[in-house]
Amino acid sequence: MKNAIQGSLITTFRCNAKCKMCEIWKNPTRPKDELDPSYYEKLPPGLRINITGGEPTLRSDIEDIFRILYPKAYLLELSTNGYFTDRIVNLAEKFPNILIRVSIEGLPSRNDRLRGTKDGFDHALRTMLELRKTKCKNIGFSIVISDQNVEDLVHVYDLCSALGVDLGNSVMHNSWYFNKFDNKIEDRDNAVRMEREFINALLSSKRSSFKGRLKDNGRAWFNRSILRRFEGCHSNYRPPCGAGTDFFFIDPLGNVTPCNGSDEEWIMGNIKEDSFENIMNSEKASEIMAKVKSCQKNCCFIVTERHDMYRKPWKPIWWIMENKFRLKFNLPVRY
Repeated sequence: MKNAIQGSLITTFRCNAKCKMCEIWKNPTRPKDELDPSYYEKLPPGLRINITGGEPTLRSDIEDIFRILYPKAYLLELSTNGYFTDRIVNLAEKFPNILIRVSIEGLPSRNDRLRGTKDGFDHALRTMLELRKTKCKNIGFSIVISDQNVEDLVHVYDLCSALGVDLGNSVMHNSWYFNKFDNKIEDRDNAVRMEREFINALLSSKRSSFKGRLKDNGRAWFNRSILRRFEGCHSNYRPPCGAGTDFFFIDPLGNVTPCNGSDEEWIMGNIKEDSFENIMNSEKASEIMAKVKSCQKNCCFIVTERHDMYRKPWKPIWWIMENKFRLKFNLPVRY
């Protein structure tokens, strides 16, 4: 695992889904205002880049964006709801070394209710089945965990294991990016119980490949932080935030910001007006980074955990080994 800085490119605020935990779709950008792909040439090589939205495949020039970033990124990722199967499969065939995560919120009924899309699960599954036929092998689903979908969590993991694809996960947040400030956990006890079951399933991974089992075990470590969040912890449950240093975001208008978790968008500069290097080393960036250091939101994002795991690998390794042993001998996991 390379400790590459991650740049998340929010290519559009347009979205065909109407997710309950995210209302980005209520504030869509106009296509004519969205950043021209040529500005992405300003980004330095060697980044891990996540192409996201809104729904990025709504952009008619999405292939141009991939054509620019594919040769210069350490890893290029597409985050999509999987609705537009042909567009996604086309990208996979032309750029086979990308990572693709298709978002779902549970099994069919719960997914379509929470994501507000008719037959959304059908489209997502169809896309995954078609992707399995391509040369693109770094594919999988992703899920935003909340108390509204935890009942389906282990079942979604079982589905991914059966298909031989990855399962990425995050947890529900409030922020400027999601246009939500009223998300909250209502059924905390059930969320904690089901999250523990999910962690146990990840630690007991039965995947056929060693790499698959290793990724599941590593994700179990990350889900400890989600468990703490469900338990009501408000601090000291996840590593120090790396916003602005380990990762950054660029919104559809070209604004560069350290994170997507703050209540308001902290803009360091605009990629249309200056070079990426000048923006990140500007006086404005220093002011914003002071806000990052004093931020008390304690967001729980995988990108923060990934960098911490790279820097302190003995922590997850020891925890994983200890708790796999405990599960083997029917002892309670030390979460």
